[in-house]
This record gives sequence, C-alpha cells and structure tokens, in this order.
Amino acid sequence: MISLDQPLAGKTALVTGGAKRIGRAIALALADAGADVAITYRGSEADAQKTCEGIRERGVKSLAVVCDVRAEASIQAAVAATLAELGKLDLLVNNAGAFETLALEKISVEQWDAMFETNTRGPFLVAKAAHAALKVAGGRILNIGSLGGIHPWATHAHYCTSKAALHMLSMTMAKAWAPEISVNCIAPGMVVTSEVGAGYEEFAAKTPMKRNGSAADVAAAALFFCTAPHFITGQLLAVDGGLGL
Repeated sequence: MISLDQPLAGKTALVTGGAKRIGRAIALALADAGADVAITYRGSEADAQKTCEGIRERGVKSLAVVCDVRAEASIQAAVAATLAELGKLDLLVNNAGAFETLALEKISVEQWDAMFETNTRGPFLVAKAAHAALKVAGGRILNIGSLGGIHPWATHAHYCTSKAALHMLSMTMAKAWAPEISVNCIAPGMVVTSEVGAGYEEFAAKTPMKRNGSAADVAAAALFFCTAPHFITGQLLAVDGGLGL
C-alpha cells in the first residue's frame, strides 16, 4: 500500500545541485514524501550539509556527495557512492545547471561550450551513469529545464539553447528508455529565492498570476512527476505562472 502522506516511502532519490535554491527545495520535498535523498554539490559543502540535516530531520536517510557534472569520472563516483550508501536508486532529478547573461555577439566559444557542458551534457552523463540502477528499479528521471528553452531570451542565447537541447534530450530519453524508466522535464519561469530575487519585479508584472515563482512551486511540480503514474513520460511542464503565454 502507498501512503498518501508519504507516497515515496521506501524510495531513494538523487538530486544534483541539491545544496541550495531549487535543488534544496526539491530534495526536501522528496524527503517530506518519504524518500531517502542523496544530493550532489560542487562548491557549496556547508549548504549541502545543512540540506542533509533538513532531510534527516524528516526521518529519512541523506547523503551529500561532491560531484562536478562536467566530469564523467566525478559523476560515476557520485552515483556509485549513492548506491553504496543508500542501496538503490529510484528517482534522479537533474537539477545542477549554469546561468549567464551576455549579449549574443559577446559570447565566446569557451562560454558557449561551458554552458552546454553543464546544462546539457551533464544531465546526459548523470542519467547514463544511473541508467542501470534506474532500469532495475523501474525508476524515473526528472530534468530541470527552463522557460528560456521554450522562449528565446536575447541576452541568454547560450543558456536558452542549452536548455532547449535538454528538453529534447528528455523526450529522447523517454522513448529510448521506456518502458522501464519514465522521463519528464520541468521548465521553470522566473523563480525568486533568497539568493536570487532583487530587481525582478518587472517579470512579476508581466506574469498573468502577478507574481514570480518560488522554489516551492518548482518542488511541487517535481513531486508530481515523482509520484504520478509511471505511464506519464516525455512531458515538458512550464512552471511559470503563465509568463510564457
């Protein structure tokens, strides 16, 4: 029987970039739903440990693993550590990402490649490393895309293009790895957190819901895909308050 209060009891999740902001909110939401949660971090060790404390306070297991999603060996080590510590893997949330504002004509080849290295190649490599465990578990992958991958933002060309590629990768994964693994994607709009928020009032005014999004809004959508029927796959959900309309 699945508990209505804790629908993910007995499940294990891995959230990349789960130390803070949206990743932290998703990790805590999955823990609230009963899942044991591992998170990865690159440079935010103190934040990662704080998030793990929050996860454990919810009565489930937690693990923080250093991981650079730009490096395949680092990814493989993080997935192996998760499996060794928590025993299995049911849910993968590819949240780690990069963001940069820059005029299109000023983007260097190095900056273009770095954006894809993190936002597109990273989720591919993490999913590839987790594939065998997820296939055994009949698991799920959730990729965190962006409204910028649906609508072009003139000063974020490399970011928008990398996220559009991630959206297509999500759909490709859904077809390639069915029926064992379901794969979906969330495209957040303007999301305000304690670290990011000042100066974005103009977006709230343009949004039909008359506010910017929160990390909790994205986490709720993530929880939906992690608990919804496994039959739902290959979907892209904008969590933007109607900003993209």
